[in-house]
Amino acid sequence: MVVVSFLSGVRRHPMAINVVAGSAAFLAYASMYAFRKPFTAAAFEGMHYAGVDYKVWLVIAQVMGYMLSKVRGITWIAEIQRQRRARTLTGLIGFSWIALLGFALIPAPWNIPFLFLNGLPLGMVWGVIFGYLEGRRGTELMGALMCASFIVGSGVVKTVGMWLMLRWHVSEFWMPFTAGFLFIVPLYAATWVLEHLPPPDAADIAARSARIPMDATTRRAFLARFLPGIAMIVMAYVALTVTRDFRDNFAAEIWADLGRGGDASVFTETEAPIAVAVLIITAFTMAVRDNLKALMINHVLIFGGFAVAVFSTWLHNHGMIDPLSWIGFSGFGLYLAYVPYNATFFERMLATFRVTGNVGFIMYIADSSGYMGSVVVILVKEFGGVHLSWASFYADTVMTLSGVGMFITLVSAFYFYEKARRARELVAMPAAA
Repeated sequence: MVVVSFLSGVRRHPMAINVVAGSAAFLAYASMYAFRKPFTAAAFEGMHYAGVDYKVWLVIAQVMGYMLSKVRGITWIAEIQRQRRARTLTGLIGFSWIALLGFALIPAPWNIPFLFLNGLPLGMVWGVIFGYLEGRRGTELMGALMCASFIVGSGVVKTVGMWLMLRWHVSEFWMPFTAGFLFIVPLYAATWVLEHLPPPDAADIAARSARIPMDATTRRAFLARFLPGIAMIVMAYVALTVTRDFRDNFAAEIWADLGRGGDASVFTETEAPIAVAVLIITAFTMAVRDNLKALMINHVLIFGGFAVAVFSTWLHNHGMIDPLSWIGFSGFGLYLAYVPYNATFFERMLATFRVTGNVGFIMYIADSSGYMGSVVVILVKEFGGVHLSWASFYADTVMTLSGVGMFITLVSAFYFYEKARRARELVAMPAAA
C-alpha cells in the first residue's frame, strides 16, 4: 500500500516520474547484467579447448547468442505491445538463468553452448525496458539513468562475482548462477515499478511524437527515408560496440596485463566515476527543447567521446598517464559516445522528423550490427595471427576504430542537419505562399 500510494503521488510531479522511472530502469538493466557479465570476472586459468583459451570460447559463445538476439529484436522489439513487456522480461531473464544452471552442472568444455543459450534472450532486454521510457519529455534523464547501468552494472556484478569466488569460495562455474540469484528480487521490484508508470501524456506526444509498434510496411518506409543516415549510424555504432565490448569482456585480462589482476575493486573503481559523469552530461540534453539542436548536440557528444578515447590512449602509449587513468579516461570517452545512441540520439531523431514508430527498431539494427563486429574482432584476435597482449590490442582498437568513428560522426551530423533543414523549408513553403 505504501508503494502504491507513493507512485500515485509521483504521477502528479513530472520530474518525480522521470527520476523514479529512470531509477527503476537503471535497477532493472543493472540486474540483467548479473545474468550476463559475472563469468567475465573469472580467469579460468590453464583451461583450453582445441588449443584456444577456454574463456575466449565462452565469450564468443555468449556474444554470438547476444548478437542473434539483437538480430531477432529488429522486428520483435519493433512490434511488441506494452501489455506484454513484464511477462516478456520475466521469460527472457528466466531462460538465461536456467542456461547458467546448465553451465554449472555440465562439465567443461561441453558447457560452452550454455553460454550461447544464456546470451540468446538477453539482447532483447534493453528494448523491452526502454519501451517504458521513450516518447517522453524526460526521456533523456530516464535514458541516461538507465544507461548508467551499462557502466556501473557491469563493474558491480563482476565485483560481486569475484567476491563470491574469493570470500565464499564459490567455483568459477557456479558463480554466474549464484550472482544471478542475488539480483532476482531487485529485478522484480524494478519491473513492478515500470509496469505502474503512467503512459506518455498529450504534452509528451506533442513534444516528441507518438510511439507505437511498427509493422513491416512502416519499417520499410522508415528505412527508405533515412537509409544513408542509418548506414552512417550503424558504422559509427559498430566501431563503438566493438571497442567497448572488448574492454568490458576482457577487463580482467587487460587489468592483469597492467598489473592489477585479482583486484576485485578495480572494476567498480574506474566505472563508477564514468557513470556519474556520463549520466550528468547526457541528462542535460533534456533541457534543449528544439529537437534538431538536441540531435546535433548528441553528435557533438559522440564525436567528443571518440576524441577523448583517442587522446587518452595516445597519452598512455607515450607514457604520459598511468594505466588506471588511461582505462578510466578511455572508458569515459567510449561511454560518452555510446550512451547517447542508447538514451537520446534515436529519441531526438524520431522527434525531429515527427516519425510515428519506436526507438527499438533502429536501435536493434545498430546493435545487431555492432555485436556482429564484436564477434569478428574477437575471432581475429584469437585466430587471425594477432600476437598482442590484451592491453595492447585494446589500445590499437581504440586508436583505429575511434578515429573512424570521429569522421563518420561528422558526416552524419551534416546529413541529418541538411535533411531536417530541407524538411522545415518544405513545411514553411505553403505558409509563406
